[in-house]
Amino acid sequence: MEDGPDDGYVKWKWQPFGCEIPSLNATDFLERLRGKKLVFVGDSLNRNMWESLVCILREPITNKKRVYEISGRHEFKKKGFYAFRFEDYNCTIDFVSSPFLVRESTLTGKNGSFETLRLDLMDKTTSMYHDADVLVFNTGHWWTHEKTSRGEDYYQEGDHVYPRLKVLDAYRRALSTWARWVDKNIDINKTQVIFRGYSVTHFKGGQWNSGGKCHKETEPIFNSSHLTKYPTKMRAFDNVLKEMKNPIIYLNISRLTDYRKDGHPSIYRMEYKSVEEQIAAEQSQDCSHWCLPGVPDTWNELLYASLLKIGRGSWKI
Repeated sequence: MEDGPDDGYVKWKWQPFGCEIPSLNATDFLERLRGKKLVFVGDSLNRNMWESLVCILREPITNKKRVYEISGRHEFKKKGFYAFRFEDYNCTIDFVSSPFLVRESTLTGKNGSFETLRLDLMDKTTSMYHDADVLVFNTGHWWTHEKTSRGEDYYQEGDHVYPRLKVLDAYRRALSTWARWVDKNIDINKTQVIFRGYSVTHFKGGQWNSGGKCHKETEPIFNSSHLTKYPTKMRAFDNVLKEMKNPIIYLNISRLTDYRKDGHPSIYRMEYKSVEEQIAAEQSQDCSHWCLPGVPDTWNELLYASLLKIGRGSWKI
């Protein structure tokens, strides 16, 4: 059995050429969020980023009891909705689970009912966040799952279900639906919209569901020729972005994230009581999410820097 988890991943910091990223001043961030609502919307990688920000902003607060989860406190806990309230600043930081951004649906056909993905309709969660002051969206990882990547009798627009549709085409259509919704429903005088790019995974020898591994990775990639190309999904996003009327921030983190093959939970998602349990864990590793503190902290530093750079509303310097 290996010794405990490697902790070298916490010692690396991303530093771009030619500019200094300001470190995230948590008190300043909270002051600018006073009386406001920041919401992350997307898949579990956005939940990863949300957890990172909640931890960073909670750190300087003396009385930690003044930061608490409100989903489940004053109301029934909603599935896929998490919200932390920072009492001293009268602000909340939420996460709304919407892995595709568009709507998962069910259709009844000749052979019974089957699941579809409505590429032309937003997910029903929009009422939970349309009035937020800062919105951070992402989608990407669920588009690699079997049903979405195969794309047979799954993608739907109106009453039409495509017998077959390429996943990249479906992804682009879904993003166009999202972009139209943002343009039509977001008040740009109140709300700043951010789209966080695709976070690269580091599975070796298979994907997340077929024995892919990353547990021996203890250092970042140093040779940039070993990095993957700019993701095709993000190329599709670039094209959709050009058509949007509302000015949004694109947080392009794919390349800087790609360097960090060392920062995943891999086999260390839980404590193992026996050697057998750890050996079993090697067959099912997490090489897509990130340990905290770690890579998503950098995403949040970039979020902070981007909001200051745009300098709208309470983010004026």
